[in-house]
Amino acid sequence: MLYAVVSLAVTGLAFGALLAFAAQRFAVPVDPRVEAIKKELPNANCGGCGFASCGALAEAIAGGRAPVDGCGVGGSPVAQKIGEIMGIGVEDKEPQVARVKCLGGKAEAEELFTYEGIRDCRAASIPQIQGGFKACTYGCLGLGSCVRVCVFGAMSMGPNSLPVVDDTKCTACGKCVAECPRSIIELVGRSRKVHVCCQNKDKGAVARKLCKVACIACKRCEKACEYDAIKVENNLASIDYSKCTNCGACAAACPPKCIIDERPSEECEVAAS
Repeated sequence: MLYAVVSLAVTGLAFGALLAFAAQRFAVPVDPRVEAIKKELPNANCGGCGFASCGALAEAIAGGRAPVDGCGVGGSPVAQKIGEIMGIGVEDKEPQVARVKCLGGKAEAEELFTYEGIRDCRAASIPQIQGGFKACTYGCLGLGSCVRVCVFGAMSMGPNSLPVVDDTKCTACGKCVAECPRSIIELVGRSRKVHVCCQNKDKGAVARKLCKVACIACKRCEKACEYDAIKVENNLASIDYSKCTNCGACAAACPPKCIIDERPSEECEVAAS
């Protein structure tokens, strides 16, 4: 009996010593910055940064494979803290919000055929079905793929089959931007109130035939802008937000009304007077 007890104790000690040696010998060094960065991240694990989790992003930032401002949800405050950990200066950036740059819903955009396939925008835009059921190959397909990937509940489908963004919930994580096969969702600064909501680059007559609110490249917006902030190139107007003053003159001059002015109506009236 005594022999069995001693034998078991010796065996236990031997295995314990072996495990301790293995743990020391094969230990993987841990960068202390990874844990420090992870503590600063929102830990929403939304995947908007392109990594599987906040932990994976923290490792990538510490390893130099992701920028210190890689977390859109955390925004500038989090980027500043991570920059301090990494010893990198970070510029203060304006908070952003998602904007859907298409107004061609069911009431405005022509459809080539009735789509009855998978309710997914990528599936509905494959070349085998002519790239989509909408005549405009640039516009929103309206099947809600962007809504489904939003883990913050900031997007919903409106009555005209176009996604609607709830600014109070949007964290600018960028998941909807990455999900949209038509690239019609962008992140813009929250102070920006005037947007071109069309991506159609067809010539004006063709674009208008496909969608009632398509940009027709008439350049009236260009002429109305006193700040050189809007240009029409490749048959499509685009705004240089670094120059835009939110005056709304381009939106007022736009014939198809594909440029929207989000300012409150009373603010617009004051600016126009």
